[in-house]
Amino acid sequence: MLLGACSADMDELSQWMEQQKRDAHPTVTPLVAPKKFLPQPYEAAGGVDPFSAQKLSVAIKQEAAQPNSLLTAEMNRRREPLESYPLDSMSMVGSITRQGARYALLRVDNLLYQVKTNDYLGLNFGRIMKISETDITLREVVQDAAGEWVERSSTLQLQEQGR
Repeated sequence: MLLGACSADMDELSQWMEQQKRDAHPTVTPLVAPKKFLPQPYEAAGGVDPFSAQKLSVAIKQEAAQPNSLLTAEMNRRREPLESYPLDSMSMVGSITRQGARYALLRVDNLLYQVKTNDYLGLNFGRIMKISETDITLREVVQDAAGEWVERSSTLQLQEQGR
């Protein structure tokens, strides 16, 4: 009995499915035709390659044509021995006063150097502006993000020695 009831429902279900197939009309949107490709000639081939040495030499000539007084003054003087070392490799280990003038003692590569105001040190054209008992104040000439040469102030602190 159970099987007989299932088969009757199956005929009805098959008829319904056939009716749905006949009534269903799918709608397919037509594809859009592709746009025609129009090739363009490359016109920048005669320009300067951005990675060429020619472009670098042009930039250097432009910089030389517009001299910066800060950099010009620094480039025209004789470099001092402590300008070969970066500031982070130097440590101030003391200061002394002789004949009214204050001197700082710097340790660089396990050698002791005596410096005074207006001496130069560091890689950025650092000039000593002031020496106190605990630090050295420097004026450095550095290049900012826009490529301009500007002054900045730096300080070298006295390093305490552990015993």
